[in-house]
Amino acid sequence: MTRLIGLDAVIVAIVISVLGVVAATVGVRRNRAEWVNAAYAAVYTTFGLMTIATLAMVWALVTHDFSVSYVAQVGSRATPLFYTVISLWSALEGSILFWGWVLAAYSAAVVYLNRRRPGALIPYAAATLLTVTIFFGILLAGPANPFRLVSPTPSDGPGPNALLQNHILMGVHPPLLYLGYVGMTVPFAFAIGAMLSGEIHDDSWIKLTRRWTLASWTFLSAAIIAGMWWSYEVLGWGGYWVWDPVENASFMPWLTATAFLHSVVVQERRGMLRLWNLSLIVATFLLTILGTFLTRSGVLSSVHAFTQGTIGYFFLAFIGVVFMIAAALVAGTSNQLRGKGALDAAVSRETVFLLNNLVFTAFTFTVVLGTLFPLVAEAVRGVKVSVGAPFFNKMTLPLCALLLFLMGVGPALPWRRTSAEVVKRQLIPPAVGALLAAVAAVIIGVRDVFAAAAFAFGTFALVANLREFWTGAAARVRAHGEAAPVALARLVAANRRRYGGYVAHIGVVSIAVAIAASSTFKIEREATLKRGAAMTVDKYSVRLDSVWGREEPHRAVVGSTVTVLRGGRDIGQLEPRMNFYATQQQPIPTPAVRSRPSGDVYITLMSFANDGSTATLKVIIEPLVPWIWLGGLIVCCGALISMWPAARSRRALVESERLAPVRVPSPAPTPIPASSMTRVEPGMAP
Repeated sequence: MTRLIGLDAVIVAIVISVLGVVAATVGVRRNRAEWVNAAYAAVYTTFGLMTIATLAMVWALVTHDFSVSYVAQVGSRATPLFYTVISLWSALEGSILFWGWVLAAYSAAVVYLNRRRPGALIPYAAATLLTVTIFFGILLAGPANPFRLVSPTPSDGPGPNALLQNHILMGVHPPLLYLGYVGMTVPFAFAIGAMLSGEIHDDSWIKLTRRWTLASWTFLSAAIIAGMWWSYEVLGWGGYWVWDPVENASFMPWLTATAFLHSVVVQERRGMLRLWNLSLIVATFLLTILGTFLTRSGVLSSVHAFTQGTIGYFFLAFIGVVFMIAAALVAGTSNQLRGKGALDAAVSRETVFLLNNLVFTAFTFTVVLGTLFPLVAEAVRGVKVSVGAPFFNKMTLPLCALLLFLMGVGPALPWRRTSAEVVKRQLIPPAVGALLAAVAAVIIGVRDVFAAAAFAFGTFALVANLREFWTGAAARVRAHGEAAPVALARLVAANRRRYGGYVAHIGVVSIAVAIAASSTFKIEREATLKRGAAMTVDKYSVRLDSVWGREEPHRAVVGSTVTVLRGGRDIGQLEPRMNFYATQQQPIPTPAVRSRPSGDVYITLMSFANDGSTATLKVIIEPLVPWIWLGGLIVCCGALISMWPAARSRRALVESERLAPVRVPSPAPTPIPASSMTRVEPGMAP
């Protein structure tokens, strides 16, 4: 019964989505508000049906209904409840189902928050979202059907992939990734809606798009950081980023979305880069679908990748169709996207934004090239080619250093044009900070050029961005006599978008400097110790106290208790472990990490004697690693500050809702009877 409920809900959702697309199109073309309302109802209904299908699968997992194919694939009676529930996204079919549900939820939110917005933008956007939903519905009803019947029904299953039930972050990273990935469909839908409705010449749609993009970008940023943390905490190798192809798949749309969030400021302030911003929105969506293809087609070997089925062909076809339609629409509306403004001076904030976008574009191209080249080479020449971390580091580290530099220059320069005196006054303090940081880096032994550049330009950007807070708050103190903390809080509240961006910049600086420090000054040593023996690594001593084992419901665990000492003083015990799963030939390590602001002591149990008399430990000293995770949190906080509307703006939106005239969501000139009209309600426009 559970299987039939879930499958039928998906099939009905496809039918309702098709009807919704037709209703939205007819409603706009024929100026029929009731048809548009029917399309909106289809969006809500589709969300309800996808919720039913998703809950049906969760229920099947929790109740161990092994007659359902997906449960038979990833379920197990021994798996703890938490990992049983999150196994919903641990394999191909379940991840597509979760994707479809998140997309339906986004679609319902977009329609609900903007249902009374005048014009044809939202109806066409709803139709676009439903069209993408239809594609994922077809996958769920066809090649990625998680509700197939298994007969005879097995008594138990293998459980999810051992790596995916080894750490609680598995319950955090994938949902954040889906919220970021799928959320990029919304800006794409707005772009398609703007082009189809003829509203592309009006910049009001781009303001609506910016906020939804920023929300999705925030989720994607958090997902990337959580994925780095998961890799660091689970895989036992002491690293957090290795340019894995599937890591790159999430990074590529993040780069283009970041470029858009910067260049859209220029469009709103100066009326420039309109065609470029539209192209970035389309590219970001296509890159999310490309990333999904890479993850789920089986063409890549990765710890992240799903490798079964022929679903990759469906994604390739979808990418091709979307690209052709989007390219045709962009070409058809390009005449309406001519910029209204122009660069007034070579040294200005606009110029920095343009350079910023060029660097992000080069960065994206480099990552795409390095990720896809092995696939193309194998397809064309039949030769396996490996493109690894050395290529990416060589090509991207100069770009990272340049981005840090631009991150400091941008806030320091005014719009339009300025004088040499102003430029000098603005840039000298961060330049002095950069010089001091570079000298300090050389003194402490940094010999890598790019590590020194990260410290220097990171300091440059940090000083420049902090200076914006300092000068703004100081001006308020002088003008209003406010206490410094009050002045700072009111400064940020008065211009949340601007200062939220500066907060995000500070978070990026924290990440960049921490990565440079941990890579440059990392020290590691591996040794086999007898119980009671110790080894010295840098300023620390690690003593093996005992080796122990225990049985858990879904795995066997062998661990060691070690004491960490510094200067002969006991500073705590750690317990690195090995986890043995019945479905995994090799044990999965769980390293033990002692984190402090100065860095981590990272210990992995590599092997052990059967009698527990000895164990081989790998100890890594990694400076400043916690500042990577803290920097990610700061980035997300900055994005939230930027998204949050000011109190005055919220009151203005409520008042505009109360007083707004009744208008029809249609671009056609023919009027609609007032009885079928609805009031304007503000959505997510800033």
